Amino acid sequence: MMDRRRHLRDRLSAGSLRLLARVPLRVNHAVGAALGWLAWALPTRSARLTRINLQLCFPEKDAAWRRRVGRRSLVAMGQAMTEFPWLWQADPETLDRLAEAPPRFARLRDRAPGRALFLATPHQGAWEFGGLHAARLGPMASLYTPLKNPELDRWVREARASTGATLAPANRSGLRQLQQARDGGGIIGILPDQSPRGASGVHAPFFGRQALTMTLLPRLLRGRDDHVVFVFVERLPRGRGYRYHEIEAGPEVADPDAARAAAAVNRHVETLVRRCPEQYNWGYKRFHPAPEGRPNPYR
Repeated sequence: MMDRRRHLRDRLSAGSLRLLARVPLRVNHAVGAALGWLAWALPTRSARLTRINLQLCFPEKDAAWRRRVGRRSLVAMGQAMTEFPWLWQADPETLDRLAEAPPRFARLRDRAPGRALFLATPHQGAWEFGGLHAARLGPMASLYTPLKNPELDRWVREARASTGATLAPANRSGLRQLQQARDGGGIIGILPDQSPRGASGVHAPFFGRQALTMTLLPRLLRGRDDHVVFVFVERLPRGRGYRYHEIEAGPEVADPDAARAAAAVNRHVETLVRRCPEQYNWGYKRFHPAPEGRPNPYR
C-alpha cells in the first residue's frame, strides 16, 4: 500500500512539473511566486528558518526590511522550484537567448585553454539556469545527489547532459570525476554554501557567525593555478531572462590553511548575497551544526 501511494505521489509530482515545463516562463514564474508567497504567509518551516536566518545575518536592519526580504526570498525560491522543469526542457538556443549578456567567465576559457574553470554558485537566484548555460562552454562536471523520485531523477540527468554536463555523485567516485575534469581543463560546478557532512568541512565566518563550510573547493585547487569564479544568476522580472553577477577569486580560496580558505569562500558568497538578499535561499539551517559549545540557533 505504501509503495502504491508513493508511486502515485511521484507520478502526480512528475505530471505537475511537466505541465509547468509547457507554460510560458512568465506564467511559470507567476505560479512559483504564488507558492512562495503562501510559504511565507503560512506557518511553514521555510518561513520560520528564513526569519531566524535574516535576524542572525542582518541584526542591524529593522523588522520591516527583514519581513520584506524574507517574503521576496520565499517568492524567489518558489520561482526557482517551478522554473526547474521549464529550464530542463529548454533547448540550448533558448538558454542563450534568456541570458541578458554572455557571462564574463566565458572569456577565461578563450584566454587560458587547458586551465580548469571552477564555477562556485550559491543557492541564490537561478542556479539551475547557470549550470545548464555554463555547460554550453565545454565539458562540465558537477556534484549531484540523486532525487528520490526515479522519473524526475532521470529527467534531470537527461536535461543536464543535453547541454554537456556530467553529474558526479557525492561520494569518492564523484570526487574522482571532478579531479579528472579538473586535470583535463574542464569546467567544475560547485555549490559553495552547501553544508558538508561531518569532517569534510570546517567552521568559518559567514555574516559574522560561524557556519560549517565545505573544504572541497580548496582541496581541488591545492597546488594549481585554475580559474575560480563565484557566480549569482539574477532572475529578472516578468520572465525577461537572467543576469550574471560574477566575482573572480584569487589564491585566497586555495589557502593551504583550511580555515582561512573556507573564510575566503564565505566572504565571496556573502558579497554576492548582499547584492541581492531577496533571491538567496534563507530557508535552510545554514548555521547548523553550531561549533562545539555554541547553542543551536534554530531551537
